[in-house]
Amino acid sequence: MRIPRIFHPDVLKVDQVIALSADASNHLANVLRLDSGHPIVLFNGDGTEYSGELTEVKKRQVFASVDAKLSINVESPLLIHLGQGVSRGDRMDFAIQKAVELGVSEITPILTERCAVKLSPERWQKKHQQWLKLIQSACEQCGRNTLPTLHKPISLSEWLRQSTNQARVTLDPKATKSIKHLALSPQGVRLLIGPEGGLTDNEIYSTEQVGFDAVQMGPRVLRTETAAIAAISALQAIHGDL
Repeated sequence: MRIPRIFHPDVLKVDQVIALSADASNHLANVLRLDSGHPIVLFNGDGTEYSGELTEVKKRQVFASVDAKLSINVESPLLIHLGQGVSRGDRMDFAIQKAVELGVSEITPILTERCAVKLSPERWQKKHQQWLKLIQSACEQCGRNTLPTLHKPISLSEWLRQSTNQARVTLDPKATKSIKHLALSPQGVRLLIGPEGGLTDNEIYSTEQVGFDAVQMGPRVLRTETAAIAAISALQAIHGDL
């Protein structure tokens, strides 16, 4: 029997009955077509998960009981803050989704010189909400009970001015150092990935001036979404939990 994992944005307490969100209700009732009594797992991002079951299933509203609180931790010991250059189309969504599955702790969308996405403040807010839902669904799928922090999009210069005790790393296909030779801080790593087209030479120079190490992933030039997946996977394999 498949037991779906459902994100619930509010407080969860044992022995309560809750009304699930519209998205969750539609998924359970109309997509999965589940009935009352079906077991589910709930989480709200507080680091734990809760077992429960459906108590009432309607087309537009589903209710569930919360039966027990479970301490299950699948978080990586390596803290990775991904600074992802914003790209067009599905590339950004794909990079965020896979970064969550691979265990990053923070994500900041970065606006760079070659960023082709130009949006109004209102549309950036809608995009932010879209990415939040993507993170929630990725956590549902991969079993994480802690949601990575999604920061608002900022310029590269703003991101470089932020103070951090994490190791600073830029992925650059022209770098001479390999990612496998990095020495990381106990506080984790800030990983910068350029957008489609990559970072400009001036941007690479700016990162080096504030202590970023430029590293490469081998002799091939990777697409931006592939670069994020490959770099995070390599860091997790060397220093994390893969």
